[in-house]
Amino acid sequence: METDKNTRNSAAGPATAGALRQAGSGLWSAGALAIAALIAAPLVAVIWIALNPTENIWPHMLASTLPRYLANTAALAGGVAVLSAAAGTGAAWLVVMYRFPGSRLLEWLLLLPLAVPAYVGAYALVDFLDYSGPVQAGLRAAMGWATARDYWFPEVRSRGAATLVLAAALYPYTYLLTRSAFREQSGASYEVARALGAGPWALFWRVGLPLARPAIAAGAAIAMMETVADFGVVDYFGVQTLTTGIFTTWLEAGNAGGAAQIACVILGVVLLLVALEAAGRRRARHYQSARGTRPVIATRLPGLAGLAATVACTIPFAAGFVLPVAVLGAQAAAHPEAWGGRGLARAFWHTLVTGGAAAVLTVAAALFLVYGVRLSGRRLPRLVLPVTVLGYAAPGAVLAVGILLPLAALDHRIADAIAALTGHDPGLILTGSATAIVLAYVVRFFALAEGSAETAFGRIPPSLPMAARSLGRSAGGVLRAVYLPLMKGSIGSALLLVFVDCVKELPATMLLRPFNYETLATRVHEKASLENLGDAAPPALLVSAVGLAAVVVLARANLRRR
Repeated sequence: METDKNTRNSAAGPATAGALRQAGSGLWSAGALAIAALIAAPLVAVIWIALNPTENIWPHMLASTLPRYLANTAALAGGVAVLSAAAGTGAAWLVVMYRFPGSRLLEWLLLLPLAVPAYVGAYALVDFLDYSGPVQAGLRAAMGWATARDYWFPEVRSRGAATLVLAAALYPYTYLLTRSAFREQSGASYEVARALGAGPWALFWRVGLPLARPAIAAGAAIAMMETVADFGVVDYFGVQTLTTGIFTTWLEAGNAGGAAQIACVILGVVLLLVALEAAGRRRARHYQSARGTRPVIATRLPGLAGLAATVACTIPFAAGFVLPVAVLGAQAAAHPEAWGGRGLARAFWHTLVTGGAAAVLTVAAALFLVYGVRLSGRRLPRLVLPVTVLGYAAPGAVLAVGILLPLAALDHRIADAIAALTGHDPGLILTGSATAIVLAYVVRFFALAEGSAETAFGRIPPSLPMAARSLGRSAGGVLRAVYLPLMKGSIGSALLLVFVDCVKELPATMLLRPFNYETLATRVHEKASLENLGDAAPPALLVSAVGLAAVVVLARANLRRR
């Protein structure tokens, strides 16, 4: 009998914990499911519209434009993946394994291209290298050439230039992941390799590179997905890709069903990239000793070798950050009147409103979703949780197709109902305002907030919320009194990161904005498309300044980990 009593007592703790966890979780679980359904709805809508178009243009696209769109997209994504992987991996290897002049500063500076949107880099490169730019003007003055017929210069607006611009903007993804992989490796592996006669190149090719392959593949996959989603760069350089095909088919040809069909192709390409990256990580195996590992000890590079390492790390940083900021700064200084226009102030206000609202809604919904899933412990919410990250993989143009068409239909029904009841036509409430833009931002960047929330919840010991629940706190009370005060730093970082991505988002904003509604991103694109970089420079610098704040947060969270 004593044994039975002890058994019952030992089981009481887990049973009580489970009861406390389940108590009041029904509402939270239902809310989590509703949020997951809202995030997945645009992607479902895209597929539905593509399968039920008013005009099927598959035969025409297959015979004409789709092969060209696919070929350009594949070539661009492949080139960006190779260049960004090479630049990011090489820079990460140098700053981790060696000490050279400026290495500690470059370790942080190499992240700064993340602050500058790729389309801003495209405008700056064209201004710098075009016929009227300083490079060609300097060549003509130095060599005595009179016109462009007197010399040959590479075509600036080309697919190759677009590849270089995107690689310069996106290599930090590979750099950040690969740098962490190199730093987490055991220094003993390199010591053994050196004892067996391996030189610097052998250390990289035979030890470092194989162990870091999953991180390199993940960074390259992110760069490829961002390339597939890009609109600003390829549109400015005149490269016809799948994303530009959505704009052409929808806005110029007026065929929303055809745009949805192209969007489905993009979605399939992105999912294929995600699957390939996941398969590569599954096949990779790397185990560390349970006794701990010795950290990698950086070797000092003397003389010319150290100078060469400094130059090698400076080139990608200069191409992705220094050049765009310098060109834009020069243009802004040459056109000070561009800072005082009402259009810039209005675009800045619209950016603050849409980005701020989207950031607050996204982080709040992510906290609700993650907390609801953790409370319920049921299988269904945990199964739908991965669905909510698909929005981040889907390009903004794809989400715009899945949001605008259903929302416009709902908008007309609401307006008709209000007009029937009141006799007053309110117009388009949802699509005639910034609501559609905010919704697109929430869906697009929900994965960022969810990842931050999941990590923050995981760092809090379960005993704290369980103690609060045992003292009579409700599920909401535990969230307010225990979790949120301990998660303030993570919540603030998530708000900033989501806001910054909203500020830089171009294709979804272009497609979903109401008439005559500008944000900083759309103003930059429109002014630059009109070859008016003087007016495009101030909003571009503002967007980059906001991005720089996010990079500082990212650097503090990652580069200080040792």
